[in-house]
Amino acid sequence: MKVNVQTLDAQTAGELELNDAVFGVEPRTDILHRVVTWQLEKRRAPARATRERSDVARTGKKFGRQKGGGTARHGDRKAPIFIGGGKAHGARARDFGHDLNKKVRALGLKMALSAKAKDGSLIVLDSFDVAEGKTKTLVAHLAKLNLNKALFIDGDAVNVSFAKASANIVGVNLLPAVGANVYDILKADSLVLTRAAVEKLEARFNG
Repeated sequence: MKVNVQTLDAQTAGELELNDAVFGVEPRTDILHRVVTWQLEKRRAPARATRERSDVARTGKKFGRQKGGGTARHGDRKAPIFIGGGKAHGARARDFGHDLNKKVRALGLKMALSAKAKDGSLIVLDSFDVAEGKTKTLVAHLAKLNLNKALFIDGDAVNVSFAKASANIVGVNLLPAVGANVYDILKADSLVLTRAAVEKLEARFNG
């Protein structure tokens, strides 16, 4: 699959051949759903257990007479009705994550990349260099490229000038190639890759 390569100011910069094994896979909703679900659940922090009656260290000595005191017949300060007592029906420790086969995760990423290429929302740029790291300059470039909510993926590391210029622009998300993931790719309206990002992503599956 051949795609046109552009510069950040929407000028032509040649062509690039994309590997069909990475960018030409037929997307499957069930695979993408499984990977996105796994990814979002991995983000959730585990639930912390509360201290219940058996976890609280307080006296178990009966502190009042059984009869004649005019109060309830308490025998344990660990009861939930007392300040400092155990929590009644408290939250239990719980981990929300689950395992997903590496091959399924890799296939999901290929399908996410392929889905963007298939619907025409994949753009390849020569580089992300922004003159002097100016936000105003980058906003003008994005207008020329007709990009609003977009995910930008660079090579080994993100471009410093682009990161500086895009820090305050709503809808622009920047990641290195190693951080490419299914959720962020599908969430974005457009996927923008550099030549270096394409090389890294293809090498990621061929290595």
